[in-house]
Amino acid sequence: MKYDKIKIVQINTFPYKATGSIMMNIHNQLLEEQYDSYVVWGRGRVAQNEHEIVIQDEFGVKLHGVYTRITDKTGFASKKATRKLIDKLQQIEPDILHLHNIHGYYLNIELLFNYIRENNIKVVWTLHDCWAFTGHCAYFDMVGCKKWKTGCHDCEQKKTYPSSLIKDNSRWNWEKKRSLFTNLNITIVTPCKWLKNIVRQSFLKEYPVEVIYNGIDLSSFHPETTDFEEKYNLQGKYVILGVASEWTNRKGLKDFIKLEEMLDRTKYRIVLVGLTEKQIEELPDTIIGIKRTQNIQELVGIYTRANIFFNPTYEDNFPTTNLEAIACGTPVITYNTGGSPEAVTEKTGVVCKAGDVESVKSKIIDCISKKMEIANEQYDYKQMVDCYIELYRKIVK
Repeated sequence: MKYDKIKIVQINTFPYKATGSIMMNIHNQLLEEQYDSYVVWGRGRVAQNEHEIVIQDEFGVKLHGVYTRITDKTGFASKKATRKLIDKLQQIEPDILHLHNIHGYYLNIELLFNYIRENNIKVVWTLHDCWAFTGHCAYFDMVGCKKWKTGCHDCEQKKTYPSSLIKDNSRWNWEKKRSLFTNLNITIVTPCKWLKNIVRQSFLKEYPVEVIYNGIDLSSFHPETTDFEEKYNLQGKYVILGVASEWTNRKGLKDFIKLEEMLDRTKYRIVLVGLTEKQIEELPDTIIGIKRTQNIQELVGIYTRANIFFNPTYEDNFPTTNLEAIACGTPVITYNTGGSPEAVTEKTGVVCKAGDVESVKSKIIDCISKKMEIANEQYDYKQMVDCYIELYRKIVK
């Protein structure tokens, strides 16, 4: 089989954000190399050409969200949208179906995986979190839960994403996922070694697991000065930066507030990007809060001006914000949680015990006094894409 005749379909919740960017980077490179590539998503924007497929609508997503909150059975609604997807897949007849996030209120996993099983489709599944092998949650570190290993029940996190307000169906979800997701032709990809180790302890342990680190566009993320310093009157200040697409409890927002109380306010200033209007209103006046920005140049300017990027995540896979900061020449301080430490070396930052804000304060001074390295080619997204293409070729042989 000629590689340029391989048909690859990728599926993700969005065509943007971190996981969507990964999907689109792979897709664009595949098209450039003459592969027959398609991308599918559930919500975000309209399709722009025949290689892009949108299967869900805003109303369908809302219905699935309501269904989840009532039943705690996320992934088991959206039948109409999933039948539409299956019709498209039958037309395309992909050699490889590459799954990313299949949660997000837009797919029916029972219909999709029954189709995969009946047609013996080869699957690459990139796990961007732990949802695939739990009975409810995307992460379990904060509560120290290990039920996912043998069978979920009595979920402590049923009100976390994907939130259920009434029932706890974690036992049913876990059993159903185990039945649907096992005994298939699947290759698992994890973006870090931490998640690979976790997968090896789950019901997905029967599958081969490859580690392919997430990558970023180093032509966009590099040191670049903007008017950010002048705009926020940061002249002469040491800037401690935090960036998140969504500042939930697991992202450590409270730890920034603790840290701010410990710092000398005449010397240091904390800047947080990705907040909601409500979160900005609730911040102390001494912390600069900025809403989420889609302007890469603006974000690069903020990373470049910052003296320290602090990532106090309590649960994470392999956050690309660490890579973005390092690429802009800014040292990273992060907690020893999930795969977050895997991008941080002695030359690019420091790893601290989760919740040890006192230690973070002392490490800030150390990092500011050292010259840190800028990200190397290891985390260029082109390296990541090359690894995926090599994996596709291996699978279709």
